[in-house]
Order: sequence, then C-alpha cells, then structure tokens
Amino acid sequence: MPHNSANSQGATRRGILFGGAAVSATALLTACTSNEPSGKEAPATNNQPVADDKPGKKVTIGFAGPQADHGWLNAINENARERAKKYPDVTLDITEGSNDTAAQIGQIQTLINKKVDVLVILPTDGKALTQVGLAAMKAGIPVVNLDRVFASPQAFRCWIGGDNYGMGLNAGRYIGEKLKDKPNAKVIELAGLDSLELTKLRTQGFDDALKNYPNIKKVARQAADFTVESGQAKMAQLLQAQPQFDALWNHDDDQGVGALRAIAQAGRKDFLMVGGAGAKSAMDAIKADNGVLKATVLYPPTMSASAIDLARALGQGKGIGGMSELEIPASVTLYSAVVTKENVDDYLPQSFT
Repeated sequence: MPHNSANSQGATRRGILFGGAAVSATALLTACTSNEPSGKEAPATNNQPVADDKPGKKVTIGFAGPQADHGWLNAINENARERAKKYPDVTLDITEGSNDTAAQIGQIQTLINKKVDVLVILPTDGKALTQVGLAAMKAGIPVVNLDRVFASPQAFRCWIGGDNYGMGLNAGRYIGEKLKDKPNAKVIELAGLDSLELTKLRTQGFDDALKNYPNIKKVARQAADFTVESGQAKMAQLLQAQPQFDALWNHDDDQGVGALRAIAQAGRKDFLMVGGAGAKSAMDAIKADNGVLKATVLYPPTMSASAIDLARALGQGKGIGGMSELEIPASVTLYSAVVTKENVDDYLPQSFT
C-alpha cells in the first residue's frame, strides 16, 4: 500500500525485510537550498554534480511493476508516469505489469534486451525475481529496487520503499496520545495478510508503541487481505465480538472502505479509527471529520516518482541535491507520517484513489 534500520526497516507491501542504511527521502530528493539571491544557483557541495531539473544526458528508464489491481499499486504506476513527464531528458519504457512471476521476469528481460539505461523494478515477489535483478546488474544496467526488496543486495544499486514497522509505531503513538488519560482503554487491530512479513512488522510497531501506555490494552486482532470485501467481513466480526472499545487501527485504507461500511451498518460511533497507506477516500473522511476515521498513517506511493528521480540521477552519473556525496545512496526509507484534519490539506495532493 510505505526503512532500513534493524528496528524500523519495513518489509515492503508484499515483500521481505532488508537491512541497510536508512535516509530521509525528503532530504535526498529535494533540490539544494541556500540564502543566495534569486536567480543565482548555489553550487553543489565540493563542486560535485547533483541531479536537478535542468535537462541533461538523455536517459531511458525501464519501469516494471506488478499488475495495478489495487489502488496503491495503480498509484505507483501513475506517479512514475507523471514524474517521467517532468523531465525532457527522460524516456520511460513501462511494462504492462503482471502478478505472475514468470510473466514479470519476461517483461524485465525484454527491457534488458532493449538495453535501457536504468531499470526501476517493483517485483511481484522480491525473492523470486532476484535472479533477473542480478542479470540486469551483470548486463551493466543499474537497478532501482522499488519497495518489495530483492533477496540479494547485488541485484540492485539502490532500494527505495516504505516503513512498515514505522506505520505501526506511529499509529500506536497517535492512538496512545489520544487515550493516555483514559483508564483501562481498549484498542483493536484490523491487520492485513498474516502470511506477509509486512503485516507482522506493522503489528510489531503498533504493539511496541502501546508498551509506552500501560493504561491501554489491545483486546482483539483480526487479519483481512487488503480488499474492501475482506475489510467489511472481518470488521463485522470484530464489532460483534467487541461491544466496547476505544480505538481501531486498520492497516490498509482499501480494506478500510469495507471496514467503514461495517461500522456504519452496526451504527457504531463510540471509538476512533486510524487507517493506513493514504487513500483519498480516507483523507476526505478525515477532512470532513464527521465519522470515526480521524487519521491515516502513510505508506506513500510517491516512492515511484522518487525512484524515477533516483534512476535519472543514476543514468546521468549524478548524486542527489541536498547531499554532499557524488553517488546516490544505497537505500532510501520513506517516513510514515500521520495525516489528521490539522495537516490533511498538505497530504491530499499525494493521496491515491
């Protein structure tokens, strides 16, 4: 639906844990700023080249992602397309996308055979596609591994993705602060697929945050599978089993559409809800502030736009504005911001449908 230290690296939306250096995408992907008068460009640190908006060497970027059968995945593709259009020196060769591992490997192999300059790959299964990542790197095509991480760091030049542990941590902190003065507060959790490492990390982060609030107890947890239908069915079960609780954390805004339907059908308004990922429907509800949904924790699909920035910098042999190094970093971990009615207008432009 968005972390690379040992305690906070989120296994990606459908992926696995990867350890590496975590850095702020905001710091990395914004242009250098200075107090120079307008119109005078500030030099890069140590006179090293940095990626910027000025046209440079022409770069063909091959983009391969899974089938866009989920709002977040569709937003991944759209963000990549829109970012590439921003650069007159970038040609984007985007595949149709597939949830079949063999089909996606074939699509990536076609891009390798075309000799694109850089590859951006969001693998259907990071482990299963590791070999094709290795093949691209061996062919001299640098790979930006997006979100679901390959099993070997040799299969990519740079990884960029979200923070699943951080999602849970920040959801727990938000709920904790809202309920810190309420004796014997109860919370419930509507998780994603328990077969995925990312779901376990989101739960772990949530549980770790709640340890700081001894007055709060998690009394129920139900796993869904990131669909509207599953969200509605599993939420209905939770509501029936829990006649009273104070807060709900739902891992995914798409399944949250179904959860909110179940909540409305049950006529329940006696708790607050926190969502996950950053869908427009969730942000609209937060802004309206006339229901239980009060916040959502981001897993930004804008990571694909940032991946295009990184791929362009790789293709042009540049570093990143705002950093001193000649090369782009080995990994970029996005922050899981909490969107509330106070800041929702800032994040609405980055939401997805």
